[in-house]
Amino acid sequence: MTLAKSTGTAAKTKVLLVDDDDRLLAALKRGLSIRGFDVGVARDAGEALSFLQAPWPDLVVLDIMMPVMDGLTFCPLIRQRADVPILMLTARDSIADRVAGLGAGADDYLVKPFDLEELVARLHALLRRRPAPAAPTRVLHCGDLELDHRLWQAKRANRKLLLTATEFRLLECLMQRSGETVRRQDLVEMIWGPEQAGVASNVLDVHVANLRQKLEEGGRSRILHTVRSVGYVLRSDPCL
Repeated sequence: MTLAKSTGTAAKTKVLLVDDDDRLLAALKRGLSIRGFDVGVARDAGEALSFLQAPWPDLVVLDIMMPVMDGLTFCPLIRQRADVPILMLTARDSIADRVAGLGAGADDYLVKPFDLEELVARLHALLRRRPAPAAPTRVLHCGDLELDHRLWQAKRANRKLLLTATEFRLLECLMQRSGETVRRQDLVEMIWGPEQAGVASNVLDVHVANLRQKLEEGGRSRILHTVRSVGYVLRSDPCL
């Protein structure tokens, strides 16, 4: 099974849909194809694995409730293979379910039933978070933390950090203003855009917590700090 070949001179954005609902897959494939996406479909994790080879899909839309292996279990496996942005679909809207999805490595979530135009807007927002091909090649530093735009890679003490697209963008925003307190609202607008501020503000803390955990792996000191009621600050000196 392969993604449909793009037509025309401009490469289309490749989206992989993973869901066991055949009717939903057909509707989404038709709707996204009309809107210019190159769409591949998989009904379970096994089929999806055949897509996760170079060239990677640009985006993955992953359902939580699937047979054999659910989305929460499969999401980390995708993360081991690629840095592709992942939007998770769920029929449950509790905070615990959202936290579980984001904690598994998803960059965003969407609750069923949903409007196709909202899905398209979310996908475009995820694409905007990825570093642009022409991004500056300079490397950002904060203490033993390093972020390389060209390689889309972050390291701490020469140890590579496995970050989602949202976590990479969040870290980039904080490193660009290292030592300064960045307001929550500013982070939300830089990562999700002002049009998604109401939704994104509910999940910012989850992404920060996940990023902080990865930054502190291996017993490293805390460098990402919360400034209560204001925002967050990245400091190279943990004693400040």
